Amino acid sequence: MRDDGFTSQSPLPADPGARPLGVLLGFDASDHSVRALFYAARAAQRLGCPLTVVTAYTVPTMAYADAALVPSVPAAVARLAAAQELLELAREHLLGYPGEVDLRTEHGDAAGVLVGLSAQAQLAVVGARGQGGFLGRLLGSVSSALPAHAHCPTVVVPEQYEIGSGSGAERFAPQPLAAPVVAGVDLYQLNQPALEHAVAAARLRQAPLELLAVMPRPDAWGTAYMAWLPDANILEKYRQELAKELEVLVESLRESHPDLTISGTALVADPAPSLLAATETAQLTVLGTRGHGRVVSTLLGSVSRAVLSKAQGPVMVVPPTAPAA
Repeated sequence: MRDDGFTSQSPLPADPGARPLGVLLGFDASDHSVRALFYAARAAQRLGCPLTVVTAYTVPTMAYADAALVPSVPAAVARLAAAQELLELAREHLLGYPGEVDLRTEHGDAAGVLVGLSAQAQLAVVGARGQGGFLGRLLGSVSSALPAHAHCPTVVVPEQYEIGSGSGAERFAPQPLAAPVVAGVDLYQLNQPALEHAVAAARLRQAPLELLAVMPRPDAWGTAYMAWLPDANILEKYRQELAKELEVLVESLRESHPDLTISGTALVADPAPSLLAATETAQLTVLGTRGHGRVVSTLLGSVSRAVLSKAQGPVMVVPPTAPAA
């Protein structure tokens, strides 16, 4: 089983009332969104905040050649009713949930709706796939727009996430896991809020925190390096230099958080496969929005799309302006 929620000690606004939506979930009744619903419910229990479940809909502009072809029920009414039916399915899945729930429909584009509402949320959650409508474009524009532009951290929940077989409130209770929280770090432009969220997640779960720094091989930096294929000894020296810089960060965190078990792993490799491998064993993988400098890791470019689309566990993407403690 993977991570089952966000943290109640995560970096959030001093005034929770500034984020009244609590945990925000996009729901379309697909299997992926149902799994995301349970993740979000457990996250809201951890945070002690409301769970807001949203289904968005749009009304297409239609032109009819004959008045007889005009439907008896206006398109806007029909689309709204369909969205409300989806929310009723969410309500059924949440039977026995002990927390506060707000089920709402919103008119507008899926990405725009979630990005807009995220300004009032502590955490946004979406499933890795959708069946059309709200989340059907998740790994298209929504997956890029929400993590890149959200005003709060976003968690993408994969199909492997386990709902559990309990009943009533027990079904929504977060479960302790021994697996580590993994934070992908860019040592040359550190996303401090992402690191703080990772630390908070590990502390609450009493789980080890592993920092993973992945530097692409020098020959992957661009055309100037295409002809340079360094031998294994040079690459290992390169990795050791990266490891030394990472250890400085690890030691600093150990001093600040002596209650945590913190380690670091430095790799010279393709970032996407390395981060994907981490999601197989981590209960939560935390990434910043993007990386710059010597680390070629634009995390909402090809690397992030690969990680978000194929991750084996929940992945949290934290924007650099996310509220921090």
